[in-house]
Amino acid sequence: MRSMRRTVNPLRLLLSVICIAVAILGFTTGHLADAKTYHKAYWVPVEHEIEQGLGSFLKRAFAEAESQQADLIVLHINTPGGEIGAADSIGQLIRQSPVHVVAYIDNQAFSAGTYIALNANEIVMTPGSSIGAATPIDLAGNAADVKLISGWSEKMAQAAALNGRNEEVARAMVEIDKEYPGLKGKGTVLSLGAERAKELGYADQVVSGKAELLSYLGVQADSLQTIEPTVGERVARVVTSPVVMSLLLIVGLVGIVVELFAPGFGVAGTISLCAFGLYFFGHYVAGFATWLHIALFVLGILLMIMEIFLPGGIVGAIGFISIVTGLIMAAYDTQQGLASLGIAVLVTVIVMLILIKKYGIKGLFSKFILGEVQRNEAGYVAPKDQRDLLNKNGVALTPLRPAGVVKIDGKRIDAVSAGGFIAAGSQIVVSQVEGTRVVVQEIDQKE
Repeated sequence: MRSMRRTVNPLRLLLSVICIAVAILGFTTGHLADAKTYHKAYWVPVEHEIEQGLGSFLKRAFAEAESQQADLIVLHINTPGGEIGAADSIGQLIRQSPVHVVAYIDNQAFSAGTYIALNANEIVMTPGSSIGAATPIDLAGNAADVKLISGWSEKMAQAAALNGRNEEVARAMVEIDKEYPGLKGKGTVLSLGAERAKELGYADQVVSGKAELLSYLGVQADSLQTIEPTVGERVARVVTSPVVMSLLLIVGLVGIVVELFAPGFGVAGTISLCAFGLYFFGHYVAGFATWLHIALFVLGILLMIMEIFLPGGIVGAIGFISIVTGLIMAAYDTQQGLASLGIAVLVTVIVMLILIKKYGIKGLFSKFILGEVQRNEAGYVAPKDQRDLLNKNGVALTPLRPAGVVKIDGKRIDAVSAGGFIAAGSQIVVSQVEGTRVVVQEIDQKE
């Protein structure tokens, strides 16, 4: 048998090498194309409770990042939740941003924080962190009404759908009274750990910490820029909280009442001014209050002070309306402003009644209260009792036709003659006193 030797064709070998090289190059190029390449990244903290002040800070942060042509914003989320109204505004800000947004959760993103994370393009979590438990609650800590829960559930579902996440999982994080098989039972709400969130598509990546996150994103740590809230923005975040808003208004109004009971400017007045100053400063920095709102409040205070010297009620009423208008318009939400002011007024009225009961009507506060009762049978109540002038002698300083001025015991007194003309310089005697009306008659010099 003759052995057959297969010869190697150099041309075929060359073609094979070229094909393999092209395949490897194509594979590598494809992976390089898929790799994350961000040229300018910003790190923005989303911490503590979600409120309107945070929304104001994030609006500035996003504007700054966009103006610097950033192509990545990392939101470092660590929050127990907060106002759903503020979260809704922040979610809209994220959706409308042309910059790629990554939500990084290394501890918790509950309630409103979950909604913010779902609006981001990516969600990255660390082991031990959690997301979910997004049922709205009221100030008493109870679940909100069915209407609010239903609307928030739909918003959560729509936010999840933005990046192809399961809408039912989002609803299970909100709705307590509904069972979601495989997710949660009735009477509970869903929250997810990092690994479970990744299984359900609610975390795009799980990393060990910030260093691995930056590696995953392809960002150099020294090139990452951080935007922190200013001192004013930190104050605004505290002040725009509904609870703090109500407390500041209570302190401000109660301080005014206490100051009215205690003559002179003291501690109560100072505390009151500081409370109102913080209220307007926080809302001004947050972008809700304007100089018009502050001017209305100041004008109202001035009109209330004028009421002390110009009694009648009209000036004081206008001042009160001006104060209320300024406070409510400065709030981020009219309804919330009315609620906070209503609570403050109620507490102030209670304090005022306690002070009146204990000390009576005194100080500047008495200037706002009518102390004398005018009865028809009693006639006009004179500011001064002049009955001691009866039967006293004096002299007419001016002619009385019939009214004029007389001098009795060295004092000038407005008087009227009992009848007829009395010339200046004539001797007179007081014959009758009726309230402020002093009646005199001329003394016959011939007697």
